[in-house]
This record gives sequence, structure tokens and C-alpha cells, in this order.
Amino acid sequence: MTRFIHDQFAKQYLKELLTPLGNVETSRDIAGEVRQIDVFFAPKAEPDVEPTALGILGQIAAKAAVLEPFRSKRASRRNSQLSGKTL
Repeated sequence: MTRFIHDQFAKQYLKELLTPLGNVETSRDIAGEVRQIDVFFAPKAEPDVEPTALGILGQIAAKAAVLEPFRSKRASRRNSQLSGKTL
């Protein structure tokens, strides 16, 4: 179960991008542990699209992969510094 909306968004986004290249499973249970993998990817022998179209993600998708997307909240001080630069 996903606790945060951004986690669910990241899983769905990766699934949509990687599905033409292979099999994608989200929230896969790990045997013998009380944990889940966010996204498990296994490439197809003959992908539907050219993997290079996804850049670095396409390179990662060349082999089976476990993906754990995360979001790091910026400090509010940093946000005010950035917004000050745009004004």
C-alpha cells in the first residue's frame, strides 16, 4: 500500500514508461521479508519501442531492475532563496 500520493504517481509513471519495454510489477512482495519492492521490471526479448527513446531509463531497462522512486522535500529556506532569484 502506498502511503503518499507522490509514491503512487511515480509507480504509475514508471509503469507507463516501461510497459512497452517489458513486464512491470508495482508493489511486489519480497519472499521471506516483510517488505515490498516499489517497481520490478523485467525486459522483453523484443521491446515494442526503442529503449533509447527513454534515455537513461531506457539504459536501466536493458536488464531486470528494481526501482525505488522517492521524493526529497526541499527545505523552506532553500525554496525562499529560489523564489527570490526569480523575482
